[in-house]
Amino acid sequence: MNQSRIGYEHVPEQDASRAARTWWDENAAEYHDDNGAFLGESRFVWGPEGLTEDQARLLGSREGVVDKKILEVGSGAAQCSRWLRAQGARVVATDYSHAMLEQALIYNERAGSQHRVPLIQADARELPFADSSFDAAFTSFGAIPFVPDAERIHTEIARVLRPGGRWVCSVTHPVRWMFPDDPTSHGTTITRSYFAREPYVEFDEQGQLEYAEYHRTIGDHVREIAAAGLILRDIVEPEWPAGNANVWGGWGPERGALLPGTAIFMADKPAA
Repeated sequence: MNQSRIGYEHVPEQDASRAARTWWDENAAEYHDDNGAFLGESRFVWGPEGLTEDQARLLGSREGVVDKKILEVGSGAAQCSRWLRAQGARVVATDYSHAMLEQALIYNERAGSQHRVPLIQADARELPFADSSFDAAFTSFGAIPFVPDAERIHTEIARVLRPGGRWVCSVTHPVRWMFPDDPTSHGTTITRSYFAREPYVEFDEQGQLEYAEYHRTIGDHVREIAAAGLILRDIVEPEWPAGNANVWGGWGPERGALLPGTAIFMADKPAA
């Protein structure tokens, strides 16, 4: 896809929302071709470091998720949800992109009836579920980076969680935005201010916005979670493990040994 320009600048919110769905619909197949081996079809990975939910247990112990009703937003092909289903959870996966959910359908068929998960196309800012419907909710690098108003996602999650429910979301670590998108040592030189909040954008040859990704500082994320009435319990920053040679965009073992790639926010809805 040819671009007329790329860079960092503020864009109209409605243009960003349109671009989010269009870009993922047009690039779903390529995304899974590039990352399918790392993500798997029924694997729960929190970020490029390869930290899995089986290791971290941020949503609860193996026994604790059995029969729990769990929501995934920004699910992509629903690999994480499929893994949870195999642990005995009752999972619903949602994504804004129709093409991503088509890939999820393919993986569902391969997984067999016992591990299939229900799939719903939905904007994470306007979830089609009743209040207090879920015991837990999560997203792994989904939804939050691609909308200008992520506070609406946290508010919707708080609405659909039952009292005492858990919300876990992983995002690109905010410090990443200071560095160029290069997985080698050349990507360890600061080129932007940590406090520069203009989204990264790409425009096509006609000048139409085709991609937007939003930067938020750690403080921004914390304030948005707190404003939704959720209680922040932890911020997990996975270290790059020995033996992980995978390169994911700007992240790989060389830069991962020095800089965090992922921030995982774990919060609870207050008990009634």
